[in-house]
Amino acid sequence: MSLLSKINTKATADANTGFGTNPGSYGGRFINKDGTANISKRGMNLFSRISWYHTMISMPRWKFMSILFTFYILVNFVFACIYYFIGVEYLDGIETTGSEIVKFGKAYFFSAQTFTTVGYGHISPNGFLTSSLAAGEALVGLLSFAIATGLFFGRFSKPVAHIKFSHNALISPYRGGSALMLRLTPFKNTDFSDAVAKMTLGMSIEDNGKLTNKFYSLPLELDRINALTLSWTLVHPITEDSPLWGFKEADFKSVEGEILVYIRTFDDMFSTTVVAKTSYTFEEIVYGAKFEIMYTENEANTKTILHLDKLNEFRKMVLD
Repeated sequence: MSLLSKINTKATADANTGFGTNPGSYGGRFINKDGTANISKRGMNLFSRISWYHTMISMPRWKFMSILFTFYILVNFVFACIYYFIGVEYLDGIETTGSEIVKFGKAYFFSAQTFTTVGYGHISPNGFLTSSLAAGEALVGLLSFAIATGLFFGRFSKPVAHIKFSHNALISPYRGGSALMLRLTPFKNTDFSDAVAKMTLGMSIEDNGKLTNKFYSLPLELDRINALTLSWTLVHPITEDSPLWGFKEADFKSVEGEILVYIRTFDDMFSTTVVAKTSYTFEEIVYGAKFEIMYTENEANTKTILHLDKLNEFRKMVLD
């Protein structure tokens, strides 16, 4: 059976999706699990195609801190080398006798004091060249810390949709038939309101003897909620109008497809709209399963407990 014959003819493909139709031009999935586009840009030099500000703002915390510490160590090492080659005798407070390593170390720590504008006063520049270098380093230090402060503020103040998606999407029993389901939940102490969800199916199918990418909007049972405080299960009923109508478990293993998920909600804390995205390949869809409930009441029946560790829990079921 061809790929095209498995697609419900009642389903209408979307024309304006932002994705190309030639599957031979694509490698891997359309959207990564973290919501970023699975694209590597080439054809221009590195400095032209990368925004360093966005890179520093969005990179992991450990990598950001590592870059700052590495820059701090290296820039002081460079200035220490210049002080050392000019001559430590032009730095009052450093003895000209003794180990060269000790003298270089003192030049390094003088550089660190100048770079941070601490200036303990134990060592001071002597002579025009050394004083000019120290003045220039102080300026570099002020500018560097201003940039670092801006990056720290940008990272802490950047609105982020603190939403986690389930690892798998499910094909679950639903009102005498079946439905595609996936689950999401806010996981930090943030308040989201006016949440909107969109789901798109992308598949590589055979059309007129040629393999092409087709995209279909998947209508949801509920695509908007007023408040996103607990878990939210997105449900696409697989009706006769769905492109997934007639799909069996074996079809999800043999057909190349991907479910694209888009969530837009309003963050009350930042008073702005935030977005979360992810995707599920057909390999990440579990056929014949249902999510376990992930929230319960407390013992006193005075509060609802949201069990975040149950986001991915489901149980297998038999579909008719």
